Amino acid sequence: MKTNRIWGRAGIGTVAAAGALLLGAPAAAPAATATPYCGITWGSTPDYTSSGYSSGHLENVRSGRHACFDRLVLDVDDATHGLKYDVRYVSTVRQDGSGIAVPLRGAADVQIIVRVPAYDSAGRATYRPANSRELTNTAGYATFRQVAWAGSFEGQSTIGLGVRARLPMRAFALAGPGDHSRLVIDVAHRW
Repeated sequence: MKTNRIWGRAGIGTVAAAGALLLGAPAAAPAATATPYCGITWGSTPDYTSSGYSSGHLENVRSGRHACFDRLVLDVDDATHGLKYDVRYVSTVRQDGSGIAVPLRGAADVQIIVRVPAYDSAGRATYRPANSRELTNTAGYATFRQVAWAGSFEGQSTIGLGVRARLPMRAFALAGPGDHSRLVIDVAHRW
């Protein structure tokens, strides 16, 4: 019986390689997806409502610490037609009217514009911070570094929020109590 030399070492290797190509390479195990930190799925893109202005006046600014994020709340009175706002990361927060830079502690700046004035129809202040550089005490906060007043001009009020880094954030309005509304800004402690 005559043997066929095609099946020598080179031939077997060629057939094995061709078989692997036909069958495909062994499938890699799918990568495990990371569970979001505290279930947070927000990003760092701007959060805003449609253009236009809200009824009401800015009355108060307050902050709080939570397990997974720091929170800033802007209290607005008589906001009966829905609260309009624009919250976003910016390179520099600027004062309303003058455009002067508002220096903030932290590695990232969040500009918060709420489309209500901090004065009534007679021009009397409805919100007058005791210290425009420190609207709230952020000592001990994981993310917030500073909350500063940038002014109120032509029907809108602006606040600068200095944070530790560009981290996930969200903004939303809450109705109540009564005819009041609240603009809530949360910034996560980490990604």
